[in-house]
Amino acid sequence: MEKEEVVREIVVDGSGQILGRLASIVAKKLLEGYKVTVVNVEKVVISGKPSEVVKAYKSTVLAVRSHHAHKWRPKRPRSPINIFKASVKGMLPKNNKRGREALKRLKAYIGVPEEFKGKELVRFKEADASRLGRWYVELERVSRELGWKGGRQ
Repeated sequence: MEKEEVVREIVVDGSGQILGRLASIVAKKLLEGYKVTVVNVEKVVISGKPSEVVKAYKSTVLAVRSHHAHKWRPKRPRSPINIFKASVKGMLPKNNKRGREALKRLKAYIGVPEEFKGKELVRFKEADASRLGRWYVELERVSRELGWKGGRQ
């Protein structure tokens, strides 16, 4: 007899959630076997002084230069979806099948798509931006500073 797998699915609301904390929680859920969908990714926040956060991202994304136009140069994420997925990817085991399978179960969206309008959106208390003392910046602003043109992906 074949054992049917029950697909456990979570739809997470990313608005007002701290990037690192949300990414670590999502990575744990993915490794537990959940299929995780994150909506409102552009409203995820990064803690820190906005100008310093943008400067740090620009130095890692835009300052990588060489004397040659290499087609294999490092590709750095600029859109909010890709920045979020890269954060989660960094928290998964990269050299085995388990980590690759987990990353395939992650979906991220800008805004809330029609298919998730009626579903219950999960928010994690430990990742809420209200816990931050002072400064933070939304992922959308960082992405626009890096050259992201906007729109849905």
